[in-house]
Amino acid sequence: MSQNVMGVQEKSSRARTRRLKIQKVVLQSVAVAGVLSVALLAPNALQILKLFGVSKKRNFTQAINTSRRRLVAAGLLRYEDGFLRITEKGERKLREIERRNYQLPQPKRWDKKWRVLIFDIPERRKSVRDKVRLTLTAIGFKRLQNSVWVYPYDCEDLITLLKADFKIGRDLLYLIVDSIENDAILRDWFDI
Repeated sequence: MSQNVMGVQEKSSRARTRRLKIQKVVLQSVAVAGVLSVALLAPNALQILKLFGVSKKRNFTQAINTSRRRLVAAGLLRYEDGFLRITEKGERKLREIERRNYQLPQPKRWDKKWRVLIFDIPERRKSVRDKVRLTLTAIGFKRLQNSVWVYPYDCEDLITLLKADFKIGRDLLYLIVDSIENDAILRDWFDI
């Protein structure tokens, strides 16, 4: 009997985690675009949701619609002229989710290579640039300069998702470098 209860708890926990991840994808998609047609939400989010186990189109549509309804009911999104807009409350929730939930896996041993991100996002997209900085900080990157960030472990898949999500493909460069001058501070920061 306790085994049955355990299975229910695990299933419930997985469902909550999946629901939170889907909400994050929906909020991020709307936040990046400023406004977003419900029809336009599907293409960008589908690729990301596949990572969370939503693979069939029907399941995807159902997951997005359910999440959208919940986010509107909670006051995180609102409809305006047929488009979804993120509310101030929604932006706060998104920042909270990003800070609380995302962690890059860390291997047991460091490969002694630094991952350096350099971005040059135009002033007209200042809000996107700020969101990139907030996201990198939340994930654990260390800022070397305003638009130069460093991380000691492989994070290429995450950067690919960031480029797609923020639509900054050519504005963000991912480098793998063997050494950084005076990296003792970085080694201390990352405890490696």
